[in-house]
Amino acid sequence: MKIPETVAMIGAGLMGHALALVHALGGCRVRAQDSDPAARERAPVLIDAALATLTESGAVDAAEAEAAAGRVEVVTDIAGAVRDADLVVEAVTENRDIKRDVFAEIDATAKADAIIASNTSHLDVFPLVPKNRQGRSLIAHWYTPPYIVDLVDLAPGPETAPEVMETMRVLYAGCGKHPIVFERFISGYVANRLQAAMNLEIFRLLDEGMATAEDIDGSIRHGLALRLAAGGQLEKLDYTGLEMAQRALANRTYTPPEPAGRSKTLDELVESGRTGVMAGAGFYDYGDTSPAELFRRRDAKLLRLKKALQKTEGG
Repeated sequence: MKIPETVAMIGAGLMGHALALVHALGGCRVRAQDSDPAARERAPVLIDAALATLTESGAVDAAEAEAAAGRVEVVTDIAGAVRDADLVVEAVTENRDIKRDVFAEIDATAKADAIIASNTSHLDVFPLVPKNRQGRSLIAHWYTPPYIVDLVDLAPGPETAPEVMETMRVLYAGCGKHPIVFERFISGYVANRLQAAMNLEIFRLLDEGMATAEDIDGSIRHGLALRLAAGGQLEKLDYTGLEMAQRALANRTYTPPEPAGRSKTLDELVESGRTGVMAGAGFYDYGDTSPAELFRRRDAKLLRLKKALQKTEGG
């Protein structure tokens, strides 16, 4: 089994730059490519900011951070990124046509034995991958920020070779990550499906004026999150008692929302330009604080939580 040492990161945006860092921290040489000059310019800044936070928290030492930063090179074209890569990670926008074009460009230049991994969330990318690449293609789906959040979903296509799946599992386990290997592609995997179900309830509460963003996040932070972090949902139910879970299902007095494909609250925010941290506002107003600083604050919180959780394991 040959573990990949050289990685091409196709897409250097919010997820791409972070995945470049994950692989660099794992010891790989990384070429990060993006067609957007702004993304190429921003990627090293965000990587340096993330490394500074990881260093300050003690998650990596200064020498590891410096070495990781030195392993990442930002390039302009896909051909230059993939030419000798052992692993090509596709992290472009969730658009079928764009991904098909990207896979075609990868196919034109990548080594015959290169592994191709897509960071798709819900889109079945395997019909978009050239036939001759199917056996060495898979999905490797991550969660933001992947240099802190360890979960990675690995899903094969219909023709993916078992040794490719095992190679990727070993690679990411060796990086200190928690790979979950699925037997086949499942849109949304587990974590994203649970988030999607929760979002349906959240957007309904907002759209119907039953709760504010602060009410909802407060309920999650001070109620759900603590208990879920300690043991997950099903272990939590064991402690609550499964009879109570039975009664809760039987006694429910409202109908859960059906997927409608739209949220009035969400549409209004997006239409007004409040698209999230990168725009300076979303559900919350972030003022003049830079995205890099906001990511630093988020990462510092996550690292403190992660460290605390690690101390509780086996307790």
